[in-house]
Amino acid sequence: QVQLVESGGGSVQTGGSLRLACAASGDIDSSYCMAWFRQAPGKKREGVAATGSGCSTSYADSLRGRFTISQDKEKNILYLQMNSLQPEDTAMYYCAAGRWVGSPIDSHEYNIWGQGTQVTVSS
Repeated sequence: QVQLVESGGGSVQTGGSLRLACAASGDIDSSYCMAWFRQAPGKKREGVAATGSGCSTSYADSLRGRFTISQDKEKNILYLQMNSLQPEDTAMYYCAAGRWVGSPIDSHEYNIWGQGTQVTVSS
């Protein structure tokens, strides 16, 4: 059974950077796609980025260029490097895993979720 634990969230000022990590335990085989989602208060959960053996690397268009997703497959850790952070990036960030994913940044494709890590960007 796959379990996900996020870390790396925190509070930063506008223009700052954070790197989130998601440690996965269990058997992450080649069918899996790993992704980051975020949800701000009062808003729907939105896809940020995804990658993995089971999908193509994808980004939300609005975040491409500022956010970079990467994966250490040996250690089963998923990362999200976030640069030039803005107050609108404030949200709970979730790691997710899914098999045979067709739409990598569609939350409906994922059935395994972490507990989330909070990112707060102040102006």
